[in-house]
Amino acid sequence: MKPITKTMIKTFLFTGLIYAGLMAGYDYSEGNGFRLWRFIFHASFFVLCMALMSRYSYNKNDSSKDNK
Repeated sequence: MKPITKTMIKTFLFTGLIYAGLMAGYDYSEGNGFRLWRFIFHASFFVLCMALMSRYSYNKNDSSKDNK
């Protein structure tokens, strides 16, 4: 099984920051202002979800190749 590559990690972090930025922009447009702890939470939550889904998908594809 091949480990997660640096490219995948960079992609997860980049998309997590974009997601957190969009959520911060939405909060700011609603009049809530910028909250750093919420920005960090959104970024880390999104990155964690993406990593878990990618790992599950990779393991599922890898096991299906072993069965053939």
